[in-house]
Amino acid sequence: MPQIFDTHTHYLAQQFDADRDALLAALPQNGVGLIVDCATDFESSEKVIALCEKYPHVYGALGIHPESIIEEDASTRARFGGDWRAEMTAIRPLYEHPKVVAIGECGLDYYWPIPKDEQLALFEAELRLALELDKPIIVHDREAHGDTYALLKKYRPKGVVHCYSGSADDAKWLTAQGLYIGFGGVVTFKNARKTIEAAAAVPLDKMLIETDCPYMAPVPYRGKRCDSTLLTYVAETLAEIKNVGSDEILTRTFENGKVLFGID
Repeated sequence: MPQIFDTHTHYLAQQFDADRDALLAALPQNGVGLIVDCATDFESSEKVIALCEKYPHVYGALGIHPESIIEEDASTRARFGGDWRAEMTAIRPLYEHPKVVAIGECGLDYYWPIPKDEQLALFEAELRLALELDKPIIVHDREAHGDTYALLKKYRPKGVVHCYSGSADDAKWLTAQGLYIGFGGVVTFKNARKTIEAAAAVPLDKMLIETDCPYMAPVPYRGKRCDSTLLTYVAETLAEIKNVGSDEILTRTFENGKVLFGID
C-alpha cells in the first residue's frame, strides 16, 4: 500500500501531550511515510526542529501564525512583546537546519479580531523571506481570500494554500500559477460542496493531503482528535471525486509533497 505524506500537522499541540512520542514513532508502521510539522511562533519553531531531529520521517515548517499576534501564550507576545519583526529575526537562523523545508504556517485570518495591518505586514514579510530563501510557503487563509490572493499574485511564491476553502475557479488560477492546494478532513464533510468542487478542479499534480491535526478529523471521526493515519479517509473521498483509485491519490500526493518541499 502506498505511504501517506501528511503535509500539515501540529503534533506539538497539547492534545498530543499524553502520547506524542508513541504516536510519532509508530507513524511509519501505520502507513505514514512523511509529515511536515508546522510551527506558529519562535518557541514552537525550536520544538519543531527537535521533532525533526528525533524522527527521520518528520520535517519542519517555521513561521509566525497570524493568531500569534494576539495569543497571550504565543512567544510573539510572551517573549517578544508583540514585536513579530524581532521574532522573525530570531527564527531566521533556524531555517538553515537541513530538515526545515518551508516557511509557515503563515497568512491571513479575518475570523479572529487580529489587527489587519499587522497581519498583512507580517504575511508580506514572510512572503519576501520565502522568495529570499527559495523555500515554499505554507499559506493560512481564513475568511481572507481577497487579500491573500492579491499577495500571492504579487509575490508569486512556490508553496501550498493549506486547508483550502476557496472556489473552484480560484483553485484553477492558483494551480496555474504553480501553487499546490491542500485538502484535509473537510472534503469528507456532507456540507462541503465548495471544497468538493475545488478538489474536482485541482489537477492531481497540484494536490496535497493534510490533516491540520489535532483538528479537522475526517468523517467518520469528525469532532475527535485527528492524526495522520486518518488521511486514508481523505484519500478515499478524493479518489471518488477524481474518479481514480485511492492508491493513486496517496502515490501522487506523496510525490507532490516531496517535489514541493525538496525531499529526496
